[in-house]
Amino acid sequence: MRDNFLVFGAPSIEQPEIDEVVATLKSGWIGTGPKTHRFQDAFRSYKGAGYAVALSSCTAALHLALKVVGVGAGDEVIIPTMTFAATANTVVHCGATPVFADCGKDTQNIDVADIKRKITKKTKAIVVVHMAGRPCDMGPIMALAKKHKIKVIEDAAHAIETEYKGKKAGTIGDIGCFSFYVTKNLVTAEGGMAITDNKKYADRMRTLSLHGMSADAWKRYGDDGYKHYDIVEAGYKYNMTDIQASLGIHQLARVEENRKKREKIWRTYMRELAGLPLTLPAEVSAGTRHAYHLFTISIDTKVIGRDEFLNQMTKRNIGTGVHFRALHLEPFYKKLLKHKRGDFPNAERVSSRTVSIPLSAKLSKTDVQDVIDAIRDIFKK
Repeated sequence: MRDNFLVFGAPSIEQPEIDEVVATLKSGWIGTGPKTHRFQDAFRSYKGAGYAVALSSCTAALHLALKVVGVGAGDEVIIPTMTFAATANTVVHCGATPVFADCGKDTQNIDVADIKRKITKKTKAIVVVHMAGRPCDMGPIMALAKKHKIKVIEDAAHAIETEYKGKKAGTIGDIGCFSFYVTKNLVTAEGGMAITDNKKYADRMRTLSLHGMSADAWKRYGDDGYKHYDIVEAGYKYNMTDIQASLGIHQLARVEENRKKREKIWRTYMRELAGLPLTLPAEVSAGTRHAYHLFTISIDTKVIGRDEFLNQMTKRNIGTGVHFRALHLEPFYKKLLKHKRGDFPNAERVSSRTVSIPLSAKLSKTDVQDVIDAIRDIFKK
């Protein structure tokens, strides 16, 4: 057993980030300012997008994305039930109704055939989630959207480095939304980004993100003299800060290097955990690029219950996660949408068996071996 607890999803923070944050604190400009715009531009360039809007979270990005494509009361938005609550919550916050779709049994990504079944005259948008960093099958999804004149928003919280047939995740649909939460591949503690090639969408998201103030309101305290702003819409407080961006600038510079480290750990897990009573992640499909954000295993519950497995890992000082419990079974959405167990069989199967084990650029060889040894020991006993 390890002497210390291995935190699940602990980020790799290095000296350049620390120095940049200190410099930002000393500068006196710690809110939204020049470093936020520097990070925003660097991310836009990395993704090859026309525009980027730095925000306080991926949740903020999803909410604004839905708003600017016109989602409102009476509309329906198709989303996977196998996702985090934010994907559905933001639909509700717009006054619209989330319509759940099942996931693929092996990929855990939204099932294209189920999307097709769920489209109605009220469908305004589809939100796809690139689960664990694996791209959804965007070709047929975009074809469906075009046929029915539906907007597509990519929840790419897990998918910063992900690609689908040569296209970067977040650039395929109308708007892409990213997370820089503490467990993500690129970390700003909290934070997010929306990218798009539509200037009107970007301009409105930027305005909505800061109380509905007119463009570049952050400059009003700069050395060019005070600038008045106009309130042009009832907006939100969704802006990123320069402290967060100070982390992001250097995290982005190492994002590909860190992906290589996670891929190596992924391959080690695939090799060393083979043959145990669990199902490993599906191999990466040809023509796609996986972000290697999460390594999810499916436990053989005839051998040990999923929750008991989680408890046994904790006893061995190994942190784990569950990504995710199907949303249609959560109390709020069960009451709101009247779903019952059996409505989404693939998602329910994943939901009851899935475990995410540590996968981070910060992990040492000893950390990785400790995870492997703990899993082997649990099944041995």
